[in-house]
Amino acid sequence: MVRMTGIRFFAAVLLAAALAPAFAQDTPIRIGYAIARTGPWSAGAQVTQEPNYIMWADQVNAAGGLNVKGKKRKIELVGSDDRSDAETVVRSYEKLMGSDKVDLILPPWGTGANFAVMPAIQKYGYPMIAPTATGRKLLGMKNPYFFAILQQPDAMMNALAEFLKARNTRTAALIHVDELFGLEQAGALEAAFKEKGIQIIEKKSYPLGVKDLKPVLNEIKAKNPDAFVALSYPPDTFLITAQAREIAFNPKAFYAAVGTAFPVYRDKFGPTVEGVMGLGTWNPKTSAAAKTYFDAHVAKHKKEPDRWASAHAWAALQVLQQAVAKAGLDRKALRDAIANGEFDTVIGKIRFKNGENISTPGVVSQWQSGEFEVVWPPDRATSSALHPKPNWK
Repeated sequence: MVRMTGIRFFAAVLLAAALAPAFAQDTPIRIGYAIARTGPWSAGAQVTQEPNYIMWADQVNAAGGLNVKGKKRKIELVGSDDRSDAETVVRSYEKLMGSDKVDLILPPWGTGANFAVMPAIQKYGYPMIAPTATGRKLLGMKNPYFFAILQQPDAMMNALAEFLKARNTRTAALIHVDELFGLEQAGALEAAFKEKGIQIIEKKSYPLGVKDLKPVLNEIKAKNPDAFVALSYPPDTFLITAQAREIAFNPKAFYAAVGTAFPVYRDKFGPTVEGVMGLGTWNPKTSAAAKTYFDAHVAKHKKEPDRWASAHAWAALQVLQQAVAKAGLDRKALRDAIANGEFDTVIGKIRFKNGENISTPGVVSQWQSGEFEVVWPPDRATSSALHPKPNWK
């Protein structure tokens, strides 16, 4: 009797060993992230990033799962609310990578949040492809696991300076949010304007969460600049637009930053935003892949993606998917595959150099008849620019 029990035990061990690979293959790939669902960052995060995470996981799972070196495994998203708080961001990622030991991570929203989590991703060795982080300070940290797929400040601000120079702009006024994003963009813009001979006749910063900028706008209006640039976050972009319209401040070029590319910006203000420019990359007319992505997003979420970083978020997921198919889940091999590969994405082919996407140029876009048209550079333009900007309606 004892002998038979031993045989049965040995058989059970052999059976478990035989089934282990199949069980491992069936185990979901756990992909962790923290994202703003509440607080001031949520306006951007819930337009640009988390909807793409959800749609991507659903599409991949519907196709059988994520291809891991030839074997498909379903995705399980492990997401939480970072409450628009940098300390919560850091704690969340420390837990995801340190104790939860998720297989992969996706980035938080915004330059500041990505900056906060940089030491943790290097400590634990998790590759992260960021679609809403931009700044030379980030890249200057030389974190081998960090990849910025969004255009960097010098690329975007040089494009704006080139556009304005081509339209004989002589003077400009600048305001910016007093946060890493605004500071880096402002520094890049000042350098680009100096090179192009455009004089900045007024420069102001303002705090995150500002509620009234009308006094600043009135002061700038009195100086009558040819161009006005607001390097703003979404709540500020809406505030600046509304208050500029209230005081009839209508320079020849009116440019606002994050949030201008959001469909809700167009929907809130209607035809009054005709001619407003901002940070952009794409629209449904830029390629067949862009149209496919746009249609899928609308079908899934019953709302449009934004015309700047939404496509970068989708492209980042495409890069991750292609790299996992090649390198699997070994994080060092995966990092190397991302760093050294070239990837087909919704925004075109992507290559990284020292963590920076070097394939996507700076772009200027402008609202025209309900679409955020690419107006610069000329070889990417989907429409000619409206300049001077039409009067507010």
